[in-house]
Amino acid sequence: MDDLRFAGTLGLNRSMSVEKDRGCMDGLLLAPVDRSAIYFGKAISNLAFMLVVEAIVLPVYSLLYNVNLFRIDLLGVILLGSIGYTAVGTLLSTMSAQTRTREILLPILFISSCNTRSAGSRQSQQRLIAGAKFSEVLTPLNILLCMT
Repeated sequence: MDDLRFAGTLGLNRSMSVEKDRGCMDGLLLAPVDRSAIYFGKAISNLAFMLVVEAIVLPVYSLLYNVNLFRIDLLGVILLGSIGYTAVGTLLSTMSAQTRTREILLPILFISSCNTRSAGSRQSQQRLIAGAKFSEVLTPLNILLCMT
């Protein structure tokens, strides 16, 4: 699932840099709405992007590795991981979009801050694919939930 992290980081970086370069962010900041509404709008759009990428990649993984990835518990863990990923990623991409080195700064900030969340998601997914019971998945799942 590291391909999803890579695609997500590129999508986050691209979504904010386009708005910054075209001046759209200045227009959004001038609008008479709360700044949290702008953040949640960007976070929801980034989450939609991640879900589209996951909808494309998961069937391919399922075919290539001959593993059923369309189980409700596994999809729930993937959804929780995506929500946490986009929540932090939207915040960091907004901060790094203001710098000249945004293409380099976002992956450095993002990967270093999301290692624990990604590890919890990855361990939960690996254990569920291996056929572990739900009680064996609770520890990494709790890490994922606390970080979200």
